[in-house]
Amino acid sequence: MKDPSRSSTSPSIISEDVIINGHSHEDDNPFAEYMWMENEEEFNRQANFLLKQFLFTAQIEEELWEEEFIERCFQEMLEEEEEHEWFIPARDLPQTMDQIQDQFNDLVISDSSSLEDLVVKSNLNPNAKEFVPGVKYLNI
Repeated sequence: MKDPSRSSTSPSIISEDVIINGHSHEDDNPFAEYMWMENEEEFNRQANFLLKQFLFTAQIEEELWEEEFIERCFQEMLEEEEEHEWFIPARDLPQTMDQIQDQFNDLVISDSSSLEDLVVKSNLNPNAKEFVPGVKYLNI
């Protein structure tokens, strides 16, 4: 007969680090992993603090991404302006009164017969009152 203590079906216990139900024999308190619940308020306060830090960091990061995006858009706009001929008021508009007067003189109708034709074909009322800005007119 075989000795039951030497049976191959029973596990041999050689190591002192045997774990039963997830805890070793050396562990004094089997509920050690739940001890944080003893200080649950402190744990929640720290968790809230870390969450606020994370959200603040995420907000800052989002603002930085937005600023970078706006900067890239602005840079692309400047590059586009350099590539194409755009209207630039400082460059394209006349700067002196002489230049403005020259442009105005170019717009004046020089043919007097065409001026008379404009007056004859006009839809304006020659008997109308003169317009004065800021004055209300009543129809009586």
